[in-house]
Amino acid sequence: MSEAPRSCIRGTKMFEHVPAAALLVALIADWQFGEPPNRLHPVVAMGNWIDLTRRQGRKFHSNAARFCIGLASLLLGMFVIGVIGWGIERLSLQTPFFVAVLIQAAVLKCSFSVRSLATAAESVAAALHRNDLSLARQQLAYHLVSRDVSKLDESSVAAAAVESVAENTSDSFIAPLIFFAVAGLPGALVYRYVNTCDAMLGYRTRDLEWLGKPAARVDDLLNLIPSRLTAALMLLVGTACKCIDRREAIKVWWRDHRLTSSPNAGHPMSAAAGVLGVVLEKHDHYRLGGGQSLPTVASIVAANSLLYRTVIAGTLVAMVWLICVATIV
Repeated sequence: MSEAPRSCIRGTKMFEHVPAAALLVALIADWQFGEPPNRLHPVVAMGNWIDLTRRQGRKFHSNAARFCIGLASLLLGMFVIGVIGWGIERLSLQTPFFVAVLIQAAVLKCSFSVRSLATAAESVAAALHRNDLSLARQQLAYHLVSRDVSKLDESSVAAAAVESVAENTSDSFIAPLIFFAVAGLPGALVYRYVNTCDAMLGYRTRDLEWLGKPAARVDDLLNLIPSRLTAALMLLVGTACKCIDRREAIKVWWRDHRLTSSPNAGHPMSAAAGVLGVVLEKHDHYRLGGGQSLPTVASIVAANSLLYRTVIAGTLVAMVWLICVATIV
């Protein structure tokens, strides 16, 4: 009997499970190896393009011109990255199953940053544990936040670290996970590009406010569902322990999620505040979990634990979704 054509082999049911297998391998790779070298990291390439946009935008003094430049850069980047993601995905399916899984996993992993987020939070906790507040502030500013940390006390440093872990549980994992589950590699990469644009351009300064406004608005739109799903998963896995009052945690989330200026960040942050039983406050901006305890080093450790459990829960949901889609379709 003659050998079956390669195109027929590619169309077998086995290849429909490449996304689910790639997701699992990508998560394992993220945990084992962390971030790839900068010269190989797609997000670094995205950042270089965004930095070019920032430099060019500063040459114009008109808000309308800056807005148009920011919008054009955003749309062009989304299109190019989406096409690249689609091309890699299609080409990978012309290779043997395990090669296709490794190719897609390698690209998908670059949209996740669970290990680097947890490691950054651990570095802040380690400094606080040694009573080195100066080093804790330094680690916080270098890895997790862009605000001025020079006057933060120990509880404020711990709060900022917990807030960052909570918000980035959505931005750095659940959101790209959702877009991958729905739209494959193009979805995950386009989300990561938009989120990186917002992170680099979305500031209310004279030079950047209008340049980054398109990215900020699109990022808000893309995160509407992921931020709320992240909060739901946090409440689900966080209150599985009998020592945590589920009703009180949900009450804190429902009461405080609107207190942040961002329409999305308040959801995972207030959910984390409720689950951990701590106050998360950014002076003159918001106070989440009012009436609860001030955060400590132990709160950062607990936030990382909540991150891990939320990642596992999100991965299980996505795996079930991908397997069901592959089976039905």
